[in-house]
Amino acid sequence: MANYEVDQSVLASRVPMGTELDLHDGRCFVSLVGFMFLRTRVLRLPVPFHVNFEEVNLRFYVRRETAAGETRRGVVFVKEIVPRYAIATVARIFYGEPYECWTTSNTRDGKQVGYRWERGGCANTMAVEIGQNLGVPPENSHGEFIIEPYWGYTRRGQNRTDEYKVEHPKWELFSVERPLIQVDFAATYGEEFAFLNDQKPYSVLLAKGSKIAVYKGARIV
Repeated sequence: MANYEVDQSVLASRVPMGTELDLHDGRCFVSLVGFMFLRTRVLRLPVPFHVNFEEVNLRFYVRRETAAGETRRGVVFVKEIVPRYAIATVARIFYGEPYECWTTSNTRDGKQVGYRWERGGCANTMAVEIGQNLGVPPENSHGEFIIEPYWGYTRRGQNRTDEYKVEHPKWELFSVERPLIQVDFAATYGEEFAFLNDQKPYSVLLAKGSKIAVYKGARIV
């Protein structure tokens, strides 16, 4: 997870109705995240040739106060990239998420974790060497802020927001060494993110991951 501090104005038009930008120590972040789906099930059933695959996404952080006074921290995706058209199509139809199909690959050899995604002459890479296990990040830390939102929010139109729950145990973090990030943010995510081409990440994190469940969404606005 390569995390970039950005001005709130960059994301203002993308914030779903009923939510607000979530800040950490007054800072607003977008995160470039690469991960593997492994042993994937849809409605508890595996889909042939769609069980193990990469996803790379650009996301930012929001929060919502419920009528009962609960604060729900969540993410909003700018774009989610996967290697299968069927996955992208289903996600767009049923969740309204901004999925696209690109050619993807990954490196996982015990010493390095890396992802590559390319389409139409645009090729991007992110990779890190794996350091020591840091354990579960402390409460209210930057690491916890980045890896522990448990809700997803989708803007389904000017006047509609859907919310869905994401469930997983707390993740352990690893230190990272020699991060490599070669991404054309403008070509991949839009001109408003072009400035990230020349910006150093605020942090680069590596999480162990775990089993995860994504629940059916519901309209909140």
